[in-house]
Amino acid sequence: MYVSARTDYAVRAMLAVAACHNQHSDQDGARPRLVKAAELAAAQEIPLSFLQGILLDLRRVGLLHSHRGVDGGYVLARPASEITVGDVVRAVGGALTTVRGLPITTTSYHGAATGLRDVWLAVEEAIEGVVDHTTLAALELGERA
Repeated sequence: MYVSARTDYAVRAMLAVAACHNQHSDQDGARPRLVKAAELAAAQEIPLSFLQGILLDLRRVGLLHSHRGVDGGYVLARPASEITVGDVVRAVGGALTTVRGLPITTTSYHGAATGLRDVWLAVEEAIEGVVDHTTLAALELGERA
């Protein structure tokens, strides 16, 4: 699995939003605190222009909600315990594992290499086992899958 800067930034940004999710913005604690893109960029040392595209992708797939205006910002669309690292990775990077840029399921080999597809599928399954069972909430608590 190749982790691009975009993927790394996306996971870090989601963790930062999750960390702010429990900080309430109103008096009675009914609404989570909204996090501005500039705040995320500064806190995680991510170029703001790059981060804005990532946040747009995360919003489009339903991992984040955005609110406009002076008091606007981003908030998790679901609880951190329901968002996995795999969700975030797929949102910004597509398939978790590829062979020559194509999904593993489309690969086929012949002759001596016939068994290689099964190896790549096992690698993908192992990666899914980690990223799809590691939630943002678990990472906040320092837990690993």
